Amino acid sequence: MRDVIRSSPFACLVLAALLLANFALVAQAKKFPEPSPFPISWELDFKHSAPRRIIVDGAGSSTPNAYWYMTYTVTHHSGAERTFFPMFELVAADGKAYKGDFLIPDEVFNVIKQKEKNQLLEKAEKLGGELRQGEDQAKDGVVIWKEPSSSLRTFNIYAYGMSGEHVLMKDDDGKPITDKDGPIILRKTLELTYSIRGGTGAYVEPNQIETKPERWVMR
Repeated sequence: MRDVIRSSPFACLVLAALLLANFALVAQAKKFPEPSPFPISWELDFKHSAPRRIIVDGAGSSTPNAYWYMTYTVTHHSGAERTFFPMFELVAADGKAYKGDFLIPDEVFNVIKQKEKNQLLEKAEKLGGELRQGEDQAKDGVVIWKEPSSSLRTFNIYAYGMSGEHVLMKDDDGKPITDKDGPIILRKTLELTYSIRGGTGAYVEPNQIETKPERWVMR
């Protein structure tokens, strides 16, 4: 049987195609950078809640609107003082990305702040700036999204600005890869993954939100 396989041109072509495909996948995996397994730059201590859903009446609309939000605390222990500008994205299962805190009425933030009973809670735009070291200098924030769809079931949240590790993307000749905005720089970013078990629309309860293992990625 082995002799038949060895002597079959078709089998040789199939084997060669499989080897080439595997080589291409390996080469592609090597090209895309991953975060260092050990910290090689400053890193902030980022603690966060699970995302929560809330319905807010009014807020510039005649009908109630649904929002998702996530509270977090950032503490600095990494040496010299840092400039902190948090940025968050929610990416739905269809790949569409939604920027956090985009066109969110102040009324929505006020409702969330009252619900969380945290007078230190601030929006990202007020948290940005110098971040001093120590527990007593920690900052409490909240990121808010208007719900993209009531059928939201699986989504990722990406938290930017928590690490100084970055990489400049280069081609095979070592030249920087650019787009319309200039050189492409990937930054170490925290990826949070969630899924919702059962329930729809306003009936999503906190215990239905399942948290998957989080990880660092370059994005």
